[in-house]
Amino acid sequence: MAITQQLARVSADYLDACRRSAAESPDGDHQWDPPSADCLDLDWAPSMLERACELAQLDAVRLEALRSATDGDSGIDLGFLNVGLHAIAFFSNSTPTALCPAEVARVATLLGEIDMRATLRSVMDSGAGSTLGYGFVGDPTEYLLEHFGALRRFYEEAARRGLLVVQWWD
Repeated sequence: MAITQQLARVSADYLDACRRSAAESPDGDHQWDPPSADCLDLDWAPSMLERACELAQLDAVRLEALRSATDGDSGIDLGFLNVGLHAIAFFSNSTPTALCPAEVARVATLLGEIDMRATLRSVMDSGAGSTLGYGFVGDPTEYLLEHFGALRRFYEEAARRGLLVVQWWD
């Protein structure tokens, strides 16, 4: 089973309800089950997208926004989501992270300012495409454009609805 990047858009109320469920349940069952329409599987794309932006020398503000979009922030305590049999990051054994609605809105804006097609064209034209990683065979441009587009749209919708974004690897 491959470990891939997962994201979920949730409200603060939903997260609080999960936290209460975990505290009240004898086995820590948090009842985490966001709607599939509010979940995104980024596969292995995050590291490749970050590497492409580094190689293309994307400015630090937008590069950090991309990192935040997939790494989250450990400032929101989500340890209750990763306990025992109900751990959402069961296979990766990593603690989920999240971004608050204000940070989601900031990240959404900055992701919207990244021209990923131009970024990838720059990397491929420089001959550095083979250094993007993970043994990708062939040109990763379409794969990365698809995943970046999905990430950008995911954040735009989360910002529009005032939601948090929870990130984890599983």
